[in-house]
Amino acid sequence: MRLPPSRATIVLGALTAAAWLGVSLAGLDQAAAIAGGFIPERMNAGGQAIVATTYGAGVTGFVPAWLTPLTATLVHGGLMHIAFNLLMLGFCGRFVEVALAPRGLLLLYAIGAYAGAAAQYAVDPHGLVPMIGASGAISALLGAYALLFGERRGTLATHRFGKALHVLWLAAAWIGFQLLIGFATVQQGATIAIAAHIGGFLIGLLLARPLLRWRYRTA
Repeated sequence: MRLPPSRATIVLGALTAAAWLGVSLAGLDQAAAIAGGFIPERMNAGGQAIVATTYGAGVTGFVPAWLTPLTATLVHGGLMHIAFNLLMLGFCGRFVEVALAPRGLLLLYAIGAYAGAAAQYAVDPHGLVPMIGASGAISALLGAYALLFGERRGTLATHRFGKALHVLWLAAAWIGFQLLIGFATVQQGATIAIAAHIGGFLIGLLLARPLLRWRYRTA
């Protein structure tokens, strides 16, 4: 099956790659992680002062705290980190974009970024280590892909829980790969945000069908 051009997916991938390349070439990886990464403590009352004391007011005040779940998607901890994220974005994004249209894909990506940040905040509300990477947003696309395109296979094909098990397997594989990448690369100032991956994946499962209906209702 020949898919139509995935313009929104290509734009997201290009922006992410360009941001990482520019930061890396400028040698600003750590500064970008602090300025653009999601730091849970910044969301608390008085948290900005604590973060400013830790990292410096000039850097941490560069991006508003409410915007950092999105800017964090443009900051990555190394070549393996961004390469795998771009691979998953390209694979899942092109299929999800066909189903949900470009606006649905972009909306799910943005919501996934905030859902991932919210999940990370829930498990570590006073965390001072920046959460970086597009894994939460891409997890939302993976969740939507699993729900919309997942198939029952083998002995599970006739089982009523076959598709649910397939979705869970994809989620476990995604988180497992992220763990391996996190341990295999040096990510100074970064953390392995498993909660963000789970939060993004769950929001993708929850919003896939409503966004699909929204697309055809407004067509």
